Amino acid sequence: MSRTSTEPVRHALNGPTMGTRWSAVIHAETGLDAGALRRALGAAVAEVDAQMSTWKADSDLMRLNRAAEGEWHAVPGPLMEVLEAGLAVGRATGGAFDIGMGDAVAAWGFSGGAADPARIRAALAAERRPACELLELDPENARVRKHGALALDLSGIAKGYGVDRLAEVAREFGIGSALLSIDGEVRAIGARPDGRPWAVAVERPERARRAAHSVLALEDAAAATSGDYRHWVDLGGRQLSHTMDPRKGAPLARSPASVTVVAKTCMLADAWATALMVMGTSLGAELARALGLSVLFLDRVADGGSVATGIGPVFEGGQVPA
Repeated sequence: MSRTSTEPVRHALNGPTMGTRWSAVIHAETGLDAGALRRALGAAVAEVDAQMSTWKADSDLMRLNRAAEGEWHAVPGPLMEVLEAGLAVGRATGGAFDIGMGDAVAAWGFSGGAADPARIRAALAAERRPACELLELDPENARVRKHGALALDLSGIAKGYGVDRLAEVAREFGIGSALLSIDGEVRAIGARPDGRPWAVAVERPERARRAAHSVLALEDAAAATSGDYRHWVDLGGRQLSHTMDPRKGAPLARSPASVTVVAKTCMLADAWATALMVMGTSLGAELARALGLSVLFLDRVADGGSVATGIGPVFEGGQVPA
């Protein structure tokens, strides 16, 4: 059967960003300029990378890291938005989510360089105050200032924001059905053309293979997963997760195998997934219930499998909370 002019056309677009790739599966009316859309999507995530990367010495974030303490420093709007969200989640979790872990992230080898024993010792010995206590924001005048030594790192939130920017660009092109992603961060625009939600797999927390633990049904919602099985460093024969423990200045020693959060924006899903990894299943589930978050915790058990704990509307049969 031939395609009629009113049937949506499927486009699969992708490109490099933030050391990985972005992707977009889009259903649009005939006539969409897919090349122009690909360029616009790529430009959007390139802007996020240029502002928030710790791998690029000239990024706006790294310039802020080098700024003198006590002096106001101008920042662009997107970076301000992410800093505001990061500090808000940090306050809500009592510092479990801390965007001020840049020194530890770099010391342990997660910012492009190798692990450095001297810097690790310094990170472990540092007297830490969370970024929400040390960073002052002035959104009205697009400026921030530090009130103490602070190395910012947005790896727990920037990719989620990047996915949100992909979604914004897609909507600007009139797209009403799409699934956008960067790594394990995804956001759905609308539903599929047949009316079914988008199906997104939650992986089993296994390093040796990729297999689905369960499948999320997303419609106008975002999901992010933080886990210990995809990004790690091998140090002294130990595989250490990339998620930092703000209390210790070191990778988490104990944590859930993975945490998946469903929310309205991918930025917040990303931040909350990281925060709840740090808090752990017991305390994290308690806070998730109190705040009405939708969260799936996966914890390893002795036989090598995992046990799931689902919290909130999505994982208890309801809708994505506002």
